[in-house]
Amino acid sequence: MNRIKLFFIVILGVFASCGSDENDIPPANTKVVSFLNEVVDIMETYSINRNTIDWNDFRSKVLERGSRAESISQTEEALRLALVLLGDNHSSIRKQNGFFISESNVRCRPLPLETVVTPDNIGYIRVASFSGTDMEAVVSFAERLQETIRIRDSKDITGWIVDLRNNTGGNMWPMLVGIGPILGEGIVGHFIGPDNFIQEWSFLDGVAMLDSNIMVQVSENYKLFNPNPKVAVLLNKAVISSGEAIAISFIGRENTMSFGAETCGLSTANAGFELSNGWFLALTTSDMADREQNVFGGPIVPDMLSSEKAIIRNAIVYLND
Repeated sequence: MNRIKLFFIVILGVFASCGSDENDIPPANTKVVSFLNEVVDIMETYSINRNTIDWNDFRSKVLERGSRAESISQTEEALRLALVLLGDNHSSIRKQNGFFISESNVRCRPLPLETVVTPDNIGYIRVASFSGTDMEAVVSFAERLQETIRIRDSKDITGWIVDLRNNTGGNMWPMLVGIGPILGEGIVGHFIGPDNFIQEWSFLDGVAMLDSNIMVQVSENYKLFNPNPKVAVLLNKAVISSGEAIAISFIGRENTMSFGAETCGLSTANAGFELSNGWFLALTTSDMADREQNVFGGPIVPDMLSSEKAIIRNAIVYLND
């Protein structure tokens, strides 16, 4: 492995790049062993469960499962076993053709949602999922979200509904910047991993930050007519990963209450590692935690469980109370 550069995916954080000399191609079986060892080495170094796994046994089982593979393209069975043995239910591998290798047994599918109608004094904003790291697209998503808030904002707005339902995750940073005018500024969440590894995520004047690193910044940050409003956050089972990070960002905020159903339960941070053959390992490296460092890692339970029929009504009652 020539170099490692870390960045979060859900959330952008850890990214590692592994290169090899195309002119130095080992025999097929040796190449398979080297590749599987490369994958296991990364898992052993960065996995959220790295301190609880017997890595000698782990490596032995993965290499044994891949012993009949004659090329890297035939290692899928061994890689699936490795993902099972990790025990995090969130890691995956993406091939160059876009095909995913995953052994997660968590299935959280989006549900049909009705059109939301609110009184004139209550603003409504839906935060959809966003995938990708192209910075132009990232900033564009964040600015469109803030522009929607600006259009719907007025001096009469006293509360906001932030709808995270069916937010299946992706890149959390443009979501965080986009919803920032309603969320408010400051440290709003943490990533907590083994060995006292802690990173904080925050929003400040149009900038999403991971510790002191700028992740996304909009050209002009919108300010609400009425700052620090009451907020009702809507959740359902299809709020996943980065969507859960945004839900966590509102936990501990004053004048805020969440409604709906518990989230998917993948409130963990994945890290991306580019492998030597061009495949991409998304590895779970830490749990998400709120601004007070209360650790999740599983489902986020709303303050008020609400059916889909009652969720909007309950949110409006709260905001008008």
